Amino acid sequence: MTAPAYVRTSADIEGDFVVLLIGTHVNRWRDVRAWLPVFRAMPRMIRELEARPELGLLKAYGGWMFGGPTYIQYWRSYDQLIAYARSAEAEHLPAWRAFNRATRRSPDSVGIYHEAYRVSEGQWETIYGAMPEIGLLGASGARELRRRSTSASRMGTRTEEADTAPVEAPVP
Repeated sequence: MTAPAYVRTSADIEGDFVVLLIGTHVNRWRDVRAWLPVFRAMPRMIRELEARPELGLLKAYGGWMFGGPTYIQYWRSYDQLIAYARSAEAEHLPAWRAFNRATRRSPDSVGIYHEAYRVSEGQWETIYGAMPEIGLLGASGARELRRRSTSASRMGTRTEEADTAPVEAPVP
């Protein structure tokens, strides 16, 4: 695979959005009945959400973090995230109920967590150099950055004229 050309970009997304970190931590590997249904449920939910963009998921990335499968999800709005979580017609609510039933027998076999962050328009900053479209960039679109822009200027806390990058970006 060829490396992407060195172009500095930033995510280009309008309006507010939500970042959700959701995952598990296996505390007792022998209690397969407690954690296996959780492991199987999330990919089904992601497939459902990817097939129905109107539900609000912009992008999801899965991997292994904090002792179990973890997803970082980008949502268009908090209201859409909550609507999906509580919908009786969607995959999430039945999976959530099944998890609660399964873990009553051994509630500490598998841990779950989620962290939801509402991000207001203009209150975020990204930079990607010679990267594929990942993270917020993959959930939105890209816009090319000026060669000497800095985090402070991209966040709007300093003007670009007053800002001097401590390290000059490579010239492609």
